[in-house]
Amino acid sequence: MGLRDHFRPPLHPAHHWESFHSNWATRIADALNERWLPREYLAEEQTHAGTNLEIDVATFEQRSGDLHPLDAGALPPPSWQPGPPTATAALALPDSFEVRVLTNVGGATLVGVIELVSPANKDRPEQRRAFATKCAGFLHQGVSVIVVDVVTTRQANLHDEIVEAVGAPALRFPSGTGLYAVAYRPVVRDGSVALDVWAATFALGEALPTLPLRLQGDLFVPVDFDGTYEEACRKRRIPTT
Repeated sequence: MGLRDHFRPPLHPAHHWESFHSNWATRIADALNERWLPREYLAEEQTHAGTNLEIDVATFEQRSGDLHPLDAGALPPPSWQPGPPTATAALALPDSFEVRVLTNVGGATLVGVIELVSPANKDRPEQRRAFATKCAGFLHQGVSVIVVDVVTTRQANLHDEIVEAVGAPALRFPSGTGLYAVAYRPVVRDGSVALDVWAATFALGEALPTLPLRLQGDLFVPVDFDGTYEEACRKRRIPTT
């Protein structure tokens, strides 16, 4: 069947791309868990669109008698407030439609991330920088990354933004490259840090690629984007023609 356009008629707006991306991320995670990942690895989808902050400090509604004495002693007085901030600026938060692969060897450790690009990721310069910075941050931590861009309504190229962010502009795509998927593997080779890249381009109506996701060292698993995409289309009753 090949890739459809999820951002224009006839699929849009009858089929919401946000629901499809979320479902596709689930299909990718399921395929990795069921077919390829060793038992000590786990893939999980994480999705949100728009402004959504992850809060590290949980707030609980408790009676005073429920607090442990040490907890109660550590709490600041209820009336305490910080002074006004020294500066405030707008913060660009990228959409996240992603699959994260973790290993439980030596504690939960992130080893790979698969990013499904959204229109907002490609929209304004600050959103593009936020997405590229997030991906570059993963790579700098030694985490492998795959980026898949099937967005037809924005022309910006996030791969180019990512390789600029990691200081590898020679890896930019040729001018005019449209839809694509890229796997990135950070590696230390012969005493030097390098970035291995597997890139594939495609068009509407064409099959999506299978790309490698590095787990550790030279241990890779294949990510079948075409098979998972077709399954997501079936789950969302997207027409086959």
